[in-house]
Amino acid sequence: MRMKAVPVLWGCFLLWSLYISSSQTMYPGIKARVTQRALDYAVQAGLEMIEDMIKEKNLPDLNGSESLEFLKIEYVDYNFSNIKINAFSFPNTSLAFVPGVGIKVLTNHGTTNISTNWAIKTPLFHDSGGADLFLSEIYFTGIIILTQNDFGHPVLKLQDCYAQASHAHVSFSGELSVLYNSFAEPMEKPILKNLNGMLCPIITNEVEALNVNLSTLEVITKIDNYTLVDFSLVGPPEITEQSLDLNLKGVFYPLESLVDPPFSPVPFELPDRGDSMIYIGVSEYFFKSASFAHFTAGAFGITLSTKEISKHFIQNSQGLGNVLSQIAEIYILSQPFMLQIMATEPPTVNLQPGNFTLDIPASIMMLTQPENSTLQSIVSMDFVASTSVGLAILGQRLICSLSLKRFRLSLPESSRNDIKVVRFENILSSILHFGVLPLANTRLQQGFPLPNPHKLSFVNSDIEVLEGFLLISTDLKYESPSKQQPSFHGWEDLSLLNGQWTGRATP
Repeated sequence: MRMKAVPVLWGCFLLWSLYISSSQTMYPGIKARVTQRALDYAVQAGLEMIEDMIKEKNLPDLNGSESLEFLKIEYVDYNFSNIKINAFSFPNTSLAFVPGVGIKVLTNHGTTNISTNWAIKTPLFHDSGGADLFLSEIYFTGIIILTQNDFGHPVLKLQDCYAQASHAHVSFSGELSVLYNSFAEPMEKPILKNLNGMLCPIITNEVEALNVNLSTLEVITKIDNYTLVDFSLVGPPEITEQSLDLNLKGVFYPLESLVDPPFSPVPFELPDRGDSMIYIGVSEYFFKSASFAHFTAGAFGITLSTKEISKHFIQNSQGLGNVLSQIAEIYILSQPFMLQIMATEPPTVNLQPGNFTLDIPASIMMLTQPENSTLQSIVSMDFVASTSVGLAILGQRLICSLSLKRFRLSLPESSRNDIKVVRFENILSSILHFGVLPLANTRLQQGFPLPNPHKLSFVNSDIEVLEGFLLISTDLKYESPSKQQPSFHGWEDLSLLNGQWTGRATP
């Protein structure tokens, strides 16, 4: 009996292990918080966006049949087509968080002017022309629920929709407008009834159309020739009375592999603030995964010939000319000379309050290739370059720059007394300071394009380094298509230490 119980116990243990594994919380690499200030601004910007959108859209045709007893007309079949909204006003509109549910939309006392083509048919005659429709006392309420699909795309749902226009006035135009306007009033009530029955389906269809666009978002995006980044949602939004939090995976992968890095994200909490519209927390895990993915893909390496050194280094710093002269003093370099620098481990990322550092373990090898011979090493050394990362928000981009803090050189034991080799410590420090880091910073000035909502720009942006994450605080500004300037709308153009840094041309 005891022997038979062993497989059962092992089976229970296996199921329990699977349950524990599947129930582990997936912490985000990036958090985005939307505050009430953003909702208040969304009322203004949203109306502008709707105005831009509806100018390009036609509403569904409106048709029906009514009898006009006072004119002894048995029926009037009518059809309104090419319905366009020319102007509208919703002076009393509000957005508010519904904790644990979504965002409530409420508007009342709205008005709108609509132009349309019309056609009528009666037992006696039929005719067509143009008309204006004025709607007033428009009321709408509903709750927008934000969820996610299996691929981490955001999904919107409209719940508890109720829409109604209380008054309608039709004004016909044309040669017989006086006649038609005389019996327009009896037709306004049925027209209003039909139109009110269409409002919520129209709004729901627009939400569904938006979901189609959201489903095409590239939550896994190619960043450069080495890496991808995953911005998929890792869970439903967290909604309180003051804010909505979105949790994004925020992890880099090598281009050829979607295997998670050998370390896990740790939880972090955004500070309880509401002065800005949007807060974005970029965790240390995000930068560590970027470092690991680029290292794994072989991105952190540079091999420069004498010609490239002259082109890239000496042009940027007169001091490099003296450095290379020191090398020439040590070795007679009549043959071609090359400098190879590469990271030996993923650069170490550390975010502490007010301090963002990057430690780069690397090796340097100085090579020469005598005529009709293979490459020969002049000297090879390991070192760690400790750099400080400067940060700035410029437009839609996070700009980083590196400055050398410390430099630690590891010399082979047999070379510690070789004065020629020891002299390379100062030479290498100069090469890093005057050549490699400026070269890297030139590439980093392109920045990290920050994901931004369509047609919305970041303004009044600020950035802080906190314990384990960066905090970006920003407001938003809507730019209509006529005013909008070209800008990044995703991370597609992001290029880390690539191109010149790796000895390749950026495509």
